[in-house]
Amino acid sequence: MNNVYLAAPFFDDAQKQRIAQVKAALQANPTINSDGIFIPEEHQFEEEPFGSRAWQQYVYASDMRQVHRADLVVAILDFDMTSATNEPDSGTMFEVGAAVAEKTPVLIVQFDPKKDLNLMIAQGLTGYFDASKDGLKELAAYNCDDLRSKPAKRPVF
Repeated sequence: MNNVYLAAPFFDDAQKQRIAQVKAALQANPTINSDGIFIPEEHQFEEEPFGSRAWQQYVYASDMRQVHRADLVVAILDFDMTSATNEPDSGTMFEVGAAVAEKTPVLIVQFDPKKDLNLMIAQGLTGYFDASKDGLKELAAYNCDDLRSKPAKRPVF
């Protein structure tokens, strides 16, 4: 069973709804440890004021530790669905870059595939899922065992 770091922005209700949809797909996947899905929003350091230096240091260290411990990183690309561009959340992209640097498999979920996928993300990913079609069903059925040896499932542009 694989442990997952679920990277995504969680600043508004629409973003949180996308996280819930992806989490449900992951929980339905028999190759994923349902209890091993780390969602950063659920692990904030509430003992310190939000945004304080101590809070920032704790959150950064915790998130990076979890990225490094994960068997795979699943990242929701969409940040602002109302924007004409698909500029992703910078924190999410940092986490993806950290995973790629560690050679940890990265699965990308995109809810608006009409928006361009950055070439660095497209070349670094292990799998791509178009949530506007059957991508969440595909994610729920995707064999995540031994992703390091599988050829990448890249989107076609």
